[in-house]
Amino acid sequence: MEKNELNNKTASDLVGLLRLQADTLTGPALTKLASMFIDLVKSGSIQCGKGLEMLPKILSVLSAEETVVDGDNTQECASKGQAVSETLVAFMVKAVVLDPANEFNVDRTLTKDDVQKLIKLCVNRLMDTRSPALDTVKMQVYFDMNYTTRSDFLEEHRRVLESRLQPVIREITDSRARTREELESLYRKIVSAVLLRSGLGSPTDIAVVREATAALQSVFPQTELGTFMSLTKRDKERQLLELTMIVTGIRLFNKECGKGGEGIDDLPAILNEAVPATTQNVDGEIQGTLKGAQKYTALIEKMQQSEQVEGPSMQLLKEALINTRQHEAFLRIILNDVISCAQQVELLEQQLAARMEQLQATVQSKTAVPTAQVYPQFIHLSQLWSGFQDEMVLLSVLSNILASLEPYTRGHRELFNDDVLAPFLEGVTVKTDEQRVQEYRGYCGWALGRYDRLLLPGNPEIGVLRYKDQYYVFSSKQAAQEFIRLVAEGAKRSPELIQLLELHTQFASITPYSQGKDQGRMIEKPVTKCDSGTQTDTHFMESNIVKSYEWNEWELRRKAIKLANLRDRITHSVQTNLSNMRRDTAIQVWPPKEHGTQTKEDAYTNVPKPSVFLAGLRGGGMSTATDMTKVDLTIDVDQT
Repeated sequence: MEKNELNNKTASDLVGLLRLQADTLTGPALTKLASMFIDLVKSGSIQCGKGLEMLPKILSVLSAEETVVDGDNTQECASKGQAVSETLVAFMVKAVVLDPANEFNVDRTLTKDDVQKLIKLCVNRLMDTRSPALDTVKMQVYFDMNYTTRSDFLEEHRRVLESRLQPVIREITDSRARTREELESLYRKIVSAVLLRSGLGSPTDIAVVREATAALQSVFPQTELGTFMSLTKRDKERQLLELTMIVTGIRLFNKECGKGGEGIDDLPAILNEAVPATTQNVDGEIQGTLKGAQKYTALIEKMQQSEQVEGPSMQLLKEALINTRQHEAFLRIILNDVISCAQQVELLEQQLAARMEQLQATVQSKTAVPTAQVYPQFIHLSQLWSGFQDEMVLLSVLSNILASLEPYTRGHRELFNDDVLAPFLEGVTVKTDEQRVQEYRGYCGWALGRYDRLLLPGNPEIGVLRYKDQYYVFSSKQAAQEFIRLVAEGAKRSPELIQLLELHTQFASITPYSQGKDQGRMIEKPVTKCDSGTQTDTHFMESNIVKSYEWNEWELRRKAIKLANLRDRITHSVQTNLSNMRRDTAIQVWPPKEHGTQTKEDAYTNVPKPSVFLAGLRGGGMSTATDMTKVDLTIDVDQT
C-alpha cells in the first residue's frame, strides 16, 4: 500500500479482511498490527480512505484484550475482557482529539508519538469503569444506535416478519401439485401461511387450525386450487395476502359475535393495561432521575460557594450530573412515544368499534351476503387489528430500551448513594427545576462554563438572550455576558455534553440527534466503500420524430383543402414524339433451375482396352507378295 503496488480495490479488500479477522488475533499480533498502522500514518501513506477505518477496530480489540504486550512492557487493562463497540471507540477517538488538555493539533498529520498517545488515552478512558462520563457516552451511543422513529421501527418489524415467511410462501407459490394428496397438502400449507401472517393463534393448535380452515373454505374452497395454480407467482402472493386479510377479518368478526376466536388475544384490553403501566414506569424513572440531578446540583453549588475540599470528588459529581440529565432527556423521548402509543390505541379502538357496528348492520341474520359489500370491510378490520399488533411491538421495543438504559446510570448511583450524600446535604435546600427556572434545554450556559460544566437551570424571568438566531436563558444577569466562550470550552472537556446540550452547530464533526422526521445520528457509523463505475447510453430514449407534423393549424387547413380539391380532379397523361419509347420499364426473368436425380443403386462396368498389332504391312517388294500378320493382345474380360 505504501509503494502503490496494489490497486484501490485490492487494498480495500485487504483492509476489509483485516477488520474481519482482528477479533481472532492475539495480543502480540494486535500490537504488531497497531505498530504497522502507526508507521503508515507517520510516513503519510494513510491519510484518508479505508485505511483510517482500521484505527477504531484496533482500539476496540485492544481495549477488550486482557493483556496487551508492547515491546518489553506489559500493560494490564483496567477492566479485563470488557467488550466495547467500534462505534463507541470511534466517538472516543474524536472526544480525545477534541479535548484541548490532550494538545492534539487536528490541522497536521499525526506523528507516531501522537498516535501512541491517542491509543493510550482512548484505552484508558474506555477501561475506566467508575467513570460516569464513559457511562454517559455509552448511553448516548446505545440510544443512538437502537432508537429510531416510530415508522422505522414498524417498517423493520414488518421486514423481519416477511423474511421469516418467505420460505413458507415460496413453497406454496412454487408448488406443482397434481394428485389429490398433493393438493390437500398445499391447502394445509396455505392455512398455515394465513395463520403465521395474521398472528392470530399458533399453527400447531388444532382448534385454531380448524377455525382458520373453516373461514378459508368459505372464501377460497379447495376446488379453486386449480385456478390458483394457473396464476403467476406474483399473482399468487397477492392473492395469499388478500386471503389472509379476509380470513383475519372473518375470525375477528366471529370472535366479536361469540362464535369463535380461538387463540386470539384481546389486544385492546392488553394495551389498555400495558400503556398506563409503561407510562407510570417511565414517569417514575424520570422523577427518580430528577431527584438525583437536584441533589447533585445542590451539592455542587454548596461546594462551589464554600470551596470546601472535603467531600466527594467535584469532577465525578459533575459527570454524574451530566449522566442524570442525559438519562432524563432520553426518558422524556421514550415517554413521548408511549403517549403517542396511547393516542393511537384510543383512535384504533374507536375505528374498530365503528367497523364492527357496520359489519353487524351489513350481515345481520342473512344467510348470504354479497362479497363486494363484506370483503372490503373484513380487509379493513384486519388492517385495524394489524395496527394494534404494531402498537404492541412498539411498546415492547420502548420497554426494552428503557430497561437497557438503566445499567448506564448504575455506576454513579452506587458511587453516590443516599448514605454517601446525606452528610454533605445537611442544611442544604435542594431546589427543583421549577424553582430554579431556551437553549441548552433550559440550562444556564454561563454556569456551564464558569463552574466547569455545572448544569444549572436558567431563569427566564431575568430575560432571554438571542444569539445567532438561538435563544438562551441564564441563572443571573452576569451569566448572560460570558456564556458563549465558556460553554464551548466545557463541551470540549466533556464531549457527552455535545448531544445533551445540542451543540452540533459548534462541533460540525458530530451530527445531531433529532426527534424530528429527518433525524440524524450523533455517532458517525463506518461507511462501507467500494470502487464502482457507471456508463450511460448516448441516446437511451428512443427518438420518435414525425416528419409530417405541423404545429400551425393554418398549414393543416391548407393541406386539408388541397386534399379535398383533389377529390374533384381528373389525372391526364400525354405522350409526345420525344418522350415516346423513353418510359422506364422493368422485366423479370425466371432463371433455369438446377435438377438432380438419384438412382437406387450405383453400378459400373469395366471392359478391357483393345490392343491389336499388325505386322508385315511394308511388304516384300515387287517380287515378293505381301504377307500381313495380325496379332491380338487384348486381355480377356475374366483376366481384368
